[in-house]
Amino acid sequence: MNALKRLRSGSFAVLLMLCSSLLYGQGRTITGTVTDTAGKPLSAVTVSVKGKKNAGATGVDGTFRLQNVNPGDVLVFTSIGVSSLERTVGADESLTIQMTPLAGNLNEVVVIGYGTSRKTDLTGSVASVSAKDFQKGQISTPEQMIAGKLPGVSIISNGGQPGSGSTIRIRGGSSLRASNDPLIVIDGVPMESGTIPGASNPLSFINPNDIETFTVLKDASAAAIYGTRAANGVILITTRKGTGGKLRINFSTNFSVSNIANKVDVLDADTFREIVNQNGTDAQKAMMGSHNTDWQDEIYRTAFATDNNISVSGGIKKLPYRLSLGYTNQSGVLLTDKMQRGSLSLALNPTFLDNHLKVDLNFKGTVQKTRFGNSAAIGSALSFDPTHPVYDDKGDGRFGGYWEWRDPNSPTGLVNLVGRNPVGLLEQRFDESEPIRSIGNLQLDYKFHFLPELRANVNMGYDVARGKGTIFVSDSAASDYAAGGAGGQNNQYRQDRTNTIFDFYLNYNKLFGGLNSRVDLTAGYSYNNFLTKVYNYASFNAQGVKYPNSDPAFPYNEPENTLVSFFGRLNYTFHDRYLLTATLRRDGSSRFAEANRWGMFPSVAFAWRIKDEKFLQDARVLSDLKLRLGWGVTGQQDGINNYDFLSFYALSSPNATYQFGNNYYQMYRPGAYNPNIKWEETTTSNIGLDFGFLDNRITGSIDAYIKKTDDLLNNIPQPAGSNFSAFFIANVGSMENKGIEFNINATPVKNNDWTWDAAFNVTYNRNRITNLTVVPNDPTYRGIQDGAISGGVGGGFSQIQQVGYSRNTFNLYQQVYDKSGKPVENVFVDVNGDGIINQDDLTKTESAVPDVFMGFSTNVSYKRFNAGFVLRASIGNYVYNNIYSNIGNLLQILGSAVLYNASSNYLETRFHGNSNNLLSDYYIQNGSFLRMDNFLVGYDAGRVINSKAALRLYLSAQNVFVITKYKGLDPEISNGVDNNLYPRPRVFTVGLNLNF
Repeated sequence: MNALKRLRSGSFAVLLMLCSSLLYGQGRTITGTVTDTAGKPLSAVTVSVKGKKNAGATGVDGTFRLQNVNPGDVLVFTSIGVSSLERTVGADESLTIQMTPLAGNLNEVVVIGYGTSRKTDLTGSVASVSAKDFQKGQISTPEQMIAGKLPGVSIISNGGQPGSGSTIRIRGGSSLRASNDPLIVIDGVPMESGTIPGASNPLSFINPNDIETFTVLKDASAAAIYGTRAANGVILITTRKGTGGKLRINFSTNFSVSNIANKVDVLDADTFREIVNQNGTDAQKAMMGSHNTDWQDEIYRTAFATDNNISVSGGIKKLPYRLSLGYTNQSGVLLTDKMQRGSLSLALNPTFLDNHLKVDLNFKGTVQKTRFGNSAAIGSALSFDPTHPVYDDKGDGRFGGYWEWRDPNSPTGLVNLVGRNPVGLLEQRFDESEPIRSIGNLQLDYKFHFLPELRANVNMGYDVARGKGTIFVSDSAASDYAAGGAGGQNNQYRQDRTNTIFDFYLNYNKLFGGLNSRVDLTAGYSYNNFLTKVYNYASFNAQGVKYPNSDPAFPYNEPENTLVSFFGRLNYTFHDRYLLTATLRRDGSSRFAEANRWGMFPSVAFAWRIKDEKFLQDARVLSDLKLRLGWGVTGQQDGINNYDFLSFYALSSPNATYQFGNNYYQMYRPGAYNPNIKWEETTTSNIGLDFGFLDNRITGSIDAYIKKTDDLLNNIPQPAGSNFSAFFIANVGSMENKGIEFNINATPVKNNDWTWDAAFNVTYNRNRITNLTVVPNDPTYRGIQDGAISGGVGGGFSQIQQVGYSRNTFNLYQQVYDKSGKPVENVFVDVNGDGIINQDDLTKTESAVPDVFMGFSTNVSYKRFNAGFVLRASIGNYVYNNIYSNIGNLLQILGSAVLYNASSNYLETRFHGNSNNLLSDYYIQNGSFLRMDNFLVGYDAGRVINSKAALRLYLSAQNVFVITKYKGLDPEISNGVDNNLYPRPRVFTVGLNLNF
């Protein structure tokens, strides 16, 4: 019995020894995190056991998990763009690894649609700019920070008004009647492209100081994941997040002074008197005064601005956070123009469940208070009589005391239908608004415990805005005066927007070591709802009395549209050299009838890391070489009304009423509709080459692309009786963009004292309209008149959209010149030789769209000092000088009931004034330019405040100079028609930054 017990005991001991040996032979499970030297997680780092086939990879959060690892094993960490690293396994079961990036940082993680990727793994045309490369100075809207920084991306400011925003074009415009604006996504929340009443620009609600990176998806293989909204490219904006660790406080402030750089050249008072005395009647001569008033000096001013921001970041246990507050107070150079903006941003980025659940909570709220200067004063200042004063000191005090053209026989005491005092237009109009906007989202990313390679991501977001304001014009204002002083206006407006988003996707990312393959698979669902509530108000005069027939039929309208989508993406990597990306998105939009509601948007791209091939691995000078091929289809539905496919009745305007007895009633009338309308569709092919030399001290890329847009939206004529309008919008037409992009970044000098960085990019884009009619290339179709211009009766059009030509091509008469080179008034080339000058002689010439645009930036650092600048250039864009054509003639001065000033161009042409002159190509001028956007000098003062804070100081100048042949105010005009542009000021800024 005792022997049996001893046998059992011995067997049990042997069994324990065998189990221990087996467990030891299987090894342990090692986990860890891989970061760069700045502490940011590195994804897709291969982790292998030296001499074994055991391998794994880090996820998007930089974490890895490796089984069957024994003490003494050597772990090898490798990834493109960083120096390889080895670590011997000891007693620790969790490791923290820091890897040193090589120059050029190819391993940098960039945001793409529904996920992230390393730069080196990108197969599409994607460009990114981070905070360290942003333009500095007085930046009121975010897109100004990347102007000139990216190939293929044109950013033209809409003028000098605070917060006015920019016209953004990615690889040329692909539409005529729909929007050409890119889709903008902020922290996973798509923004609606439309403007908000009371705000100059939708992006003005985003505090530029909260932005970490801009990523631009340029070709369809990168952007097709956004389907019907991606035909014009996608801009992904990522804001700053919590980083954890100890408390950090950042405070920045700057103060700016702005002045107009140039004025429009008009006649001074003495020259004006001379012309009137030579050509005017006695009555006209008697109209002149004795003053010498420069009305542009009177409406423009030196403007001041300040921008202040404070942020607090750190971590409370496992809760990284960032809280920031911002306040901007910016006056415009136009008198009475002012914008104030307060912003709040909160980011919480905790992780739970042993780092398996990652939470990103983002909240951004902005309040603006704006008074818009009356832009009508800009044109009035050019034409108002310079011989009269601003104030009528000898008058009776009417009209606010401003000097105005008076008629004692008029019921109002004013000359009817003439220009008004520019300063009075500004001071007596109060266009004030207080719009608010909030954008936020909660994103949950869960890595499954039982399958760490699989992640589930949920994104719930919103974009809520309210635009409201009032327009008050004094009843003494001559611009809106009625007999008896009962004029003026006191009207209000309001619009509310509530946009919601829900995204869900699964991502599977796994390295198959035995197959030398990596699979990254994403599949998901997206729901977007856009609801707008437009309030309708009656009209009131300045005394609060309602104007007749101004009551709205409904208190508000509520247009709404919904987008439902399913999407998928496969990234496959073989031998770390061959990369394949395929995406597919299926969109359903409520903007279209059921038959056209759903669309498929596929894309495919391939990349080959040529540098990793054996025949180039020993090429030390060459550090990177990758070939990219891409193809895809994207769509465009912005700019299309929500209900264009439905039959409807709309209320007539207050000016179109029907009389019953003594009352007038607005009536309902049917509107034109097209049940077959659908989105525009753009197919893009792209070939690109990425390169790097000298350990990526020199990097760059070159891309060639073709974009073809079909189902182009065009306003086409309808046969009589077939619809309820002579024209309606239909999918008829096609357009093509072809281009080449090149960019290069270099660090020529880098040592302990000196660093010199330089970047250059150039883009060539050729735009052509290929069809605009149901019958392809119908020779009888004259095209779409565009480019509205001022002057004459009813104005006119300087441009045409026509097959075979670029968008915004000028369509004008060919001017005839005399022997001295001066234009002969109202004499044009008879192109067809029929002896008649008519529309058949209009000639299509240059385009407002540039052929080439470039950007160059550089920064030199020496110890604690640095200096740099940003240059931008545009080549091949032409501008129609509507200032010259509209007010550059004698009829402008003497052809009205009063006297008007004129453009100094009259002294060159001596044109008497004829409406045909408006359509002369004499007024087309070369708008090519070279502009220095920004010049900055900075100094790192080191530790201050008892060594508790790091201080940095800087001085900057914006809009430093422009070199151009254009004779007008500014050649940078997005639509190519120069007509009373709000001048872009020259800005000088001093600022400081404190980091505690």
